[in-house]
Amino acid sequence: MTAPGFGGEVSEYYQRFRRGYAPAVADALVTAFALTRDDVVLDLGCGTGQLTRGLAPRVGAVLGMDPEPAMLDQGRRATPAPNVTWLLGADSDIGALAPVVGAGRLAAVTVAQALHWMDHERLFAAARPLLRPGGGIAVVTNGEPLWLQDTAWSAAVREVVSSYLGTPVHRTCGTDAASQARYADALSAAGYAVDSQVISYVAPLSAEEIVGGVFSAMNPEQLPAAADRPAFTERVRAAVAPHGPLREQVRVRVLTGTR
Repeated sequence: MTAPGFGGEVSEYYQRFRRGYAPAVADALVTAFALTRDDVVLDLGCGTGQLTRGLAPRVGAVLGMDPEPAMLDQGRRATPAPNVTWLLGADSDIGALAPVVGAGRLAAVTVAQALHWMDHERLFAAARPLLRPGGGIAVVTNGEPLWLQDTAWSAAVREVVSSYLGTPVHRTCGTDAASQARYADALSAAGYAVDSQVISYVAPLSAEEIVGGVFSAMNPEQLPAAADRPAFTERVRAAVAPHGPLREQVRVRVLTGTR
């Protein structure tokens, strides 16, 4: 929860427990950038492809790009769409795509729940030459972290995880208002027309889903030993039990910058 490290078992937890994106999110991106079946979209920091899969039926091709091979492998196995190509690379590599996709060829660059790992100002500038007119960049968050939500069950999870790690957990993963404002200002400074919207819905949760979500945000070295994971799950289950039935108010923030 303190530095990127999504290899090994963490990638498995990520694929299994990270929430996918509601169809309304992909629909919002289609509207924002007038996406068609002739368009190519780059899903940067794609992870195991939660947003990649939502975009694939709506465009001609999606490039899922991530610096972690294990995440790409999980995404490839979970995504049957034939129009998705998986690329190993980070935000600093985006300029290398120019000879591949061509200048002005991309309809959009999406960054879903990953911009906090990137140099966003450099990315916004580097992406402009790759984008077609009317295309742009979308910064998408998929709800607040499970340990930072304004609910009693989230506070209970935060206490368990902080106790296990031996330090308070406080990372917002770019979902907080200050980060969103910083990204919007940087998009505007880079010459994009900025807009935003929030797509909200309520979803049920189980203790197992909470634990899986927490494990998906840890470094592999932070994961409890396999033999200790059932006990960790029981600690979480006991902590959230008084606050059931468990519900998550998911607020998906879609921040767009149009060229």
